Amino acid sequence: MMELSLVAFALMSLVVVMTPGPTVLLALSNGSRFGLAAAGCGIAGAALSDAVLILAAALGLGALLMASAFWFAIMKWIGVVYLIWIGVQMLGMSGGCKAASEAASGGRQPRLSIFRKSFLVAVTNPKGYLFFAAFLPQFLDLSEALVPQYLALALIFVATDIAVMAIYAGLGVRASRFLKDQGSTWIDRGCGGLLIGLAAALALVRRAGVS
Repeated sequence: MMELSLVAFALMSLVVVMTPGPTVLLALSNGSRFGLAAAGCGIAGAALSDAVLILAAALGLGALLMASAFWFAIMKWIGVVYLIWIGVQMLGMSGGCKAASEAASGGRQPRLSIFRKSFLVAVTNPKGYLFFAAFLPQFLDLSEALVPQYLALALIFVATDIAVMAIYAGLGVRASRFLKDQGSTWIDRGCGGLLIGLAAALALVRRAGVS
């Protein structure tokens, strides 16, 4: 029975992560601007954020946000501001040449920045906490030890998310090569606009649900 539950969880996770969200859009943009290797830093940051969100759900933080209007509002507006800030930055990007040269130079700061942005864009979004708080319990057997089950679900979700983000980053690389430097500019602007749209949608989210 547990095996069937894990298979169902894997399929549901695939559907969830394939839906374009902030970390997927960043993977697409990073792939187009910096290449697949540097985009991997962002993917690692997003994967770490998955683990943090799942741990938070296991510890009951999602339930706290559901119950507390104050803390939900704090988290929500932090997430809104951060998404807008990144979106505006991406709207002002000048294209792939400079970004690619920075990535190729081996400097640590650009890659650390890529990692940090992808990590923070997820952990500052209260929808992630609410989603996992509602999603994970459906696949838990309360008669069994919970820690191994949470670990199994976390591994499946993180692995699925990494695979999907790698695909999006690869699409960004291919699009950049096909469209040349101007392609990177328009990918950045498109992703930046979508992130600002997601920020607006997040601003309208109410505590009663995750959508």
